[in-house]
Amino acid sequence: MKDFPLKALSFHPREECGVVGIWNVPEAAKLAYLGLYTLQHRGQESAGIVTAREGELWGHRGMGLVADVFDAETLNHLPGTRAIGHVRYSTTGDPDPENCQPLQIQYRRGGLALAHNGNIVNASSIRRELELSGAIFHTTVDSEVILHLLARDVGSFEDTLFSALSAVRGAYSMVILTPESLVAVRDPNGFRPLLLGRLKEGWVVASETCAFDLIGAVYEREVEPGEVIIFDREGLRSRRLAPASRQSLCIFELIYFSRPDSTIFEESVHEARLRLGAALARACPAEADVVISVPDSSNTAALGYAREAGLPFEQGLIRSHYIGRTFIEPDANIRDFGVRLKYNPVRAVLEGRRIVLVDDSIVRGSTSRKIVRMIRAAGAREIHMRISCPPWRYPCNYGIDTPEAEKLIAHRNDVETIRKEIDADSLGYLTVEQMLAAIPNHQFCTACFTGDYPVRFETREKKTVLGTGRRTTVARKAGGFLCL
Repeated sequence: MKDFPLKALSFHPREECGVVGIWNVPEAAKLAYLGLYTLQHRGQESAGIVTAREGELWGHRGMGLVADVFDAETLNHLPGTRAIGHVRYSTTGDPDPENCQPLQIQYRRGGLALAHNGNIVNASSIRRELELSGAIFHTTVDSEVILHLLARDVGSFEDTLFSALSAVRGAYSMVILTPESLVAVRDPNGFRPLLLGRLKEGWVVASETCAFDLIGAVYEREVEPGEVIIFDREGLRSRRLAPASRQSLCIFELIYFSRPDSTIFEESVHEARLRLGAALARACPAEADVVISVPDSSNTAALGYAREAGLPFEQGLIRSHYIGRTFIEPDANIRDFGVRLKYNPVRAVLEGRRIVLVDDSIVRGSTSRKIVRMIRAAGAREIHMRISCPPWRYPCNYGIDTPEAEKLIAHRNDVETIRKEIDADSLGYLTVEQMLAAIPNHQFCTACFTGDYPVRFETREKKTVLGTGRRTTVARKAGGFLCL
C-alpha cells in the first residue's frame, strides 16, 4: 500500500509561507511558536524558529506542522528574548529538510538567520554568478542567495544589507536575526504583507495580525513597502529602500490566503470578502433557493453574496479539518476519492433546491467539476457556480504555487466552455474592474488575471542532464509579461 499524496488534496493555490519576529520579549521562542501556530494556514510543509542570546543563535526546524516540529523540550532549548520563525509551503525548492527555514549560517561576523515569504524572481542568475565566484549552496530555495549576499564584506552590516537588497528583485517580506539585531524588510512593491505590533516593551512582526491576537500584541501599523525596520540596542529605526514606481499588493491575500480575522494592507480581510461577495451577487445574480460555499476560504464571500441577493446562506458542504496522509489505496470504484475525503454534502440542504455555489477561484477546474458532481448527486436541482475573483489565466511569479499557464483552465477557455467542463448550470466571475471597485484605495498586482507582471522575472526551462536521467532547472531572463 502507499500513501494517498497530501498535495493531491490541495484544491486551492498554495501560499509560500508565513513569518514572525519577536524583539525584547521574555521567552521569545514560545511566543514565536504561538505566532506560527496562528499562521499555520500559510504553510504546512515545515516550521522553524531561531533565537538569539549572549552573542549566539539557537535554532530548531523540521518537516511537518508547528505542533509536530516543536514540543516543550525543544522550546526550552531555544533561549533568549529575540526570535524569528517560519512556516513553509514550497514554491521554489523541494520539500526537503535542508530547505526548512529560518535558514541559518555562521560566518565572519557571527551568526545570521533569515526567514522569507515571497519569491526572488532573479535568484537563479544571482546564484549562478555566486557559484562561479566560489559560493557553495546547501539548499535549493531562492532565499539562500540573500544569505550569500549578506555574507559579503561591503562595510557595516547595514551597508551589506542594503547592498544585498538592491541586488534582488521580486517579492520578499523577511525577518533577519543576528546576535545583536532583528531586521524586518518588505520589498518596494509590497507584494506580501508584513505587520508591526507592540508587546509591552517589545516588538513583534508577522505576516498577519491574527498572530498578534493570540500573544496579546497590539497592532501598530504595516511595515511599508520598501521599508527596512531595524531593532537593536538603540531601539527601533526605520530606513527606506529605493521607492517602487508601482505598488503591487497581492490581491489574493484578501481573496483567499489570509485568515478572515486578520487585518492586512490596512483592510479587514473579513470585510473585504463580504464586499467581494456582494459585488458578485450584483454582477452575477441567479434564480436560486440557497447560497452555499466551498469551505472554508469562501465562507465570507458566500455570506456577502447571500446578504446582497436576499437569499439564505447555509452549510451545504462540510469540510474535514483532519486530513493528513492515508495509507488506504483508493479503490477505482470510489469516485472522486480525494474530494470526498475533504468535503461531504449535506443532503438536507441541497436536495431539490437551486443552489448558488460560491468559491474563491477555479484553478485547473477538475476539483470544481467533482464538487458540482457531488452536489448534484446529493439531489440539487440546479447549481449556479459563482467565483469571487476574475478568471485565473496566468501563473504567479511572486510567491504563490500555481500551475503552468496551459494547466490553468481559464488560460485556454472562455467562461461558457469552463461552465460546460465543470457541468454547472451557470457560471459567473467578477471582472477585474468589479473586483478592484470592491476593494478601492489600493494598487494591487493582478498579473494572475491579466498577465500584466509588475516586476521582470526569469522563466524556468526544464532540461535533461545527459547521462543522468535527472531534470535540472535553467533560468532565462524574461520581460514583464508572460513567456510561454
